[in-house]
Amino acid sequence: MTDNAPTLRKSVSPIGAFSLALGTSIGWGSLVVTCNEYLAVAGPWGSVIGILIGSLIMLVIAWNYHYMVNCFPEAGGVYAYTREAFGYDHAFVAAWFLSLSYLSIYWANVTSLPLFARYFFGEQNPFTFVKLYTIFSYDVYLGEVLLCGAAVTLFGLLCMRSSKVLMRAMALLAGVFILGIAGCTIGALISRGGAHFEPGFHPDTSVIRQIVHIACISPWAFIGFENISHGVEEYSFRRKKVFRILAEAVLTAAALYILALLLSVSAYPPEYHSWVDYIRDLNNISPNAENYKGLPAFYAVSVYLGPNGVLVLMLALLALIISSLIGNVYALSRLLYAMGRDQVVPEGLAKLNRAGAPSRTVLVIMGISLLIPFLGRMAIGWIVDVTTISATLLYGLVALAVIRIARKREDTRELWTGRIGLTLMILFGAYLLLPNFFTQSTMATETYLLFVAWCVLGFLVFRLILKGDKQKRFGKTIVAWVALLLMVLMVALIWMNQSMLRASSETRAVIHTHYQQREADEIGAADEEFIDRQIDRLSRTNTQTMIVTAGMFAFALAVMFTNFSYISKKVQESELALSRANNLMNTDPLTGVKSKHAYAELEQSLNEQIKAGTAGAFALAVCDVNGLKYVNDSYGHKAGDEYLKSGSRLICETFQHSPVYRTGGDEFVVLLRGHDLEERDALLNQLNRQVEENIPQEKAVISVGVAVYDPVHDHSLHQVFEYADTAMYVRKQQLKAMGAHVRN
Repeated sequence: MTDNAPTLRKSVSPIGAFSLALGTSIGWGSLVVTCNEYLAVAGPWGSVIGILIGSLIMLVIAWNYHYMVNCFPEAGGVYAYTREAFGYDHAFVAAWFLSLSYLSIYWANVTSLPLFARYFFGEQNPFTFVKLYTIFSYDVYLGEVLLCGAAVTLFGLLCMRSSKVLMRAMALLAGVFILGIAGCTIGALISRGGAHFEPGFHPDTSVIRQIVHIACISPWAFIGFENISHGVEEYSFRRKKVFRILAEAVLTAAALYILALLLSVSAYPPEYHSWVDYIRDLNNISPNAENYKGLPAFYAVSVYLGPNGVLVLMLALLALIISSLIGNVYALSRLLYAMGRDQVVPEGLAKLNRAGAPSRTVLVIMGISLLIPFLGRMAIGWIVDVTTISATLLYGLVALAVIRIARKREDTRELWTGRIGLTLMILFGAYLLLPNFFTQSTMATETYLLFVAWCVLGFLVFRLILKGDKQKRFGKTIVAWVALLLMVLMVALIWMNQSMLRASSETRAVIHTHYQQREADEIGAADEEFIDRQIDRLSRTNTQTMIVTAGMFAFALAVMFTNFSYISKKVQESELALSRANNLMNTDPLTGVKSKHAYAELEQSLNEQIKAGTAGAFALAVCDVNGLKYVNDSYGHKAGDEYLKSGSRLICETFQHSPVYRTGGDEFVVLLRGHDLEERDALLNQLNRQVEENIPQEKAVISVGVAVYDPVHDHSLHQVFEYADTAMYVRKQQLKAMGAHVRN
């Protein structure tokens, strides 16, 4: 590491950017999880149409990113855009959920390596040694934990190399999985004799609903394609090419998804009547390295292309996993680098190593990720589901930022693409977050709980950031946090509803199974007790769910109010400090009257009122403390200061209802309104008598001239001042003639 490391180096070529965008947007799921996410819901043609629609929607999002990249060419992506459009509070929300998205996908691909070994090594799997425990029905082995740790370390070290090395690696990996998937699919379809799939849509739901569902999860399918926005400072090409690169990545990803789906239904085991029965039964099929029935794409390749085809597809899948690991670490490290540079996170994360890479951020990512394999694959799957919500939220924030910036810059086209993107993301969010309203639940019940937990954790982290915010950039708005709190409440209620529905369904299934095992004449008191026990269990489950929901919301609310109180305290301290600064600026430190700065503000205000015809009646008294230079020269500056203060007191005692301003060394101005304006002649005579009494006693002698504002002839405060100043000089000459120790 070097403390004076240069900025990020311009070493990302167009091919590298394309490979990075493509390799991050697809991974293990494109060949494995898509069967559950697509085929089980919409069938092959419903999935294909939905993916094509989703890719067109992503092109709108891509254009929004293209616009923002060209407006704000700096690392950080959506974090930087929301910071520029709305401030640091919104930027933190964006960064928090962006981090979750990249981390969850990264963790999913890390923990897919043990699954890869289980599927393809079978009983000869060398990593299933020393079973540690079972968590959420998933067996965790020490060997698999070590495998994941080795991958995290190896590819983390690779990400500490220069961007040029990474881009070459990504281009190579992209070539492997593109050629592998395309070659295997085309070869399988040719061997099959065509692409005829029956049924083309899932038989259980309407065609429209199937297509809409697939289109609505497109943020999950393509999240990561925008990661090149984080590396804009490293482009070795013109930023005008960004949309083309993003569009090519989206369309290529869509094509690969479609090829993988068609490959997956091109063949199914003979014991099933159709692909529908096969896909439905996938969860009951154990991994088998001999026939690959648990992985439809690999089963089809084994049928049509044999072991060599399986080997090619295995290499393609491994390339997908590795490219996703590299791509997500790259994006997340640049995000943390940008936040470190803004001092939102520790500034040391913005340091670059000799290769020009933010290696400290990579080390942080590695340190966190080494713990993930201990959680098991099931928990990681739930976390990945949260990505669907997070991606929708993030793309909506980008669209919102585009609307704000495009309106300021009067860019009509981008204003409409921003509006379209925002509208689509709102609709997608409603579809995802309102199960049983538009459709059945689209995510696991645990996913909603994890989303709420991440939001609550975000409130806590934000408090830490507030505490360390020396520059007072956060806490400027509460809108983002109220919106997030409302989302916490809504998602918590959805989780509560889904939990209760699942508990009711499980209770119903238990009771149904119980009665299926009983004869009609055997039903009696024992069965009633059984039902009572089940109802009690259901009631306890529902009560616990409501308590947890209320607790989570109450905790989030408490943290938010604590943060708000902290912000309010900081605002009060800032206002107090500002008030003190204003007082110091507007108060003369020697005499305690108003300062020259305060008089300048008065002049500006009165000039505006005079121009508007709302100044009202007033007069100015211009005062000069005579003989100050004589006192300073004869008795010293300390005596001069006392002489000046005594003169100031005399002026203030005379005009007790009027503000007094010290506008020069021995010059004062008094603004007369109300009582002092009406009694100005009497007050002036009173002051003059006192001054004349002071002459023989060598006390403060003050020359005063007064002028009344005439709205017909006076067009500025300075004109009134000139008249008063002239009268003051007349009085000054009179005092000289009376023998006062006056010096000009």
